[in-house]
Amino acid sequence: MISPSSQPLADAGLPPASPLRDAALARAETWIFDLDNTLYPAECNLFAQIDQRMGHFIAELFGVDAVEAKQRQKGFFQAHGTTLRGLMVEHGVDPQAFLDFVHDIDVSVVAPLPSLTEALDRLPGRKLIYTNGTVAHAERVLARLGIADRFEGVFDIVASAYLPKPQEPPYRQLVERYGIAPQRSVMVEDMARNLKPAAGLGMTTIWVPTASAWAQPNPGDDHIHHVAHDLPAFLAGLPLD
Repeated sequence: MISPSSQPLADAGLPPASPLRDAALARAETWIFDLDNTLYPAECNLFAQIDQRMGHFIAELFGVDAVEAKQRQKGFFQAHGTTLRGLMVEHGVDPQAFLDFVHDIDVSVVAPLPSLTEALDRLPGRKLIYTNGTVAHAERVLARLGIADRFEGVFDIVASAYLPKPQEPPYRQLVERYGIAPQRSVMVEDMARNLKPAAGLGMTTIWVPTASAWAQPNPGDDHIHHVAHDLPAFLAGLPLD
C-alpha cells in the first residue's frame, strides 16, 4: 500500500517516502506541531493580521510611513529570522511589548476542525506545540480549533529565549525540557526550513505546504520525510494500527 505521503513527496520533487519512515510514524511517542498555518489552513490568513500589526508597531516606533515600515520589517525578518529578533538585536526593543501588540488580533477567522480533533485523538503518544509565537497566542488559537486539551505543553518564543526557528539551540532546549527521544518523535511544520534542525536531531518530519514562497523547500533538501497537503486527512490515513 502506498503511504499517504508518497505521491505528494514526488510532486514536490523530494525523496519519496519509505517503509522505514512510515514505521517511524507508527512508533512515535511524541508529536510536535507548529501552530500558525499548520494546525489551521493558511487560507484563514490569520498571519495577515499579525503582519499588519507588526507594520503599525514599526511605523510608530520609528515615525515612518507604512511603506517604509514594511521595508524595515522585511529586512529584520530576512536578516534575523523574525521581525522581533531584528528589533531586539538592532534596536533593543522590549520583546514583551512587541508580542503583546502584534498578537492583539481577531482569531474568530479560525474555525473549529472536528476532523483535526479526531485525527489527533488517534495518534499514539503525547502532543506538543512549538511556535515562534507566544503561549497566549497559541492558547487562543487552540481554543478556537477546539483542541487545547489535546496538547501537553506549548514551547514558545519566550521559552526559546527569543531565538526563532530554525536556529538550533531552541530545538535542543525543547528536547531537554520535555524529555523527548528524537528518534521516536515527529515534527510537523509549514515552513520547510524549520524542519531541518528537527531532522538533524533524528526526528521524523512532516511538511504542510502553503502558497508562501518563503515556506518552500530548496532543491535537493533531504530533511522532509513526508508531505501533508491536508493535515487532518494525512493523519487520519496513517497506518498506525
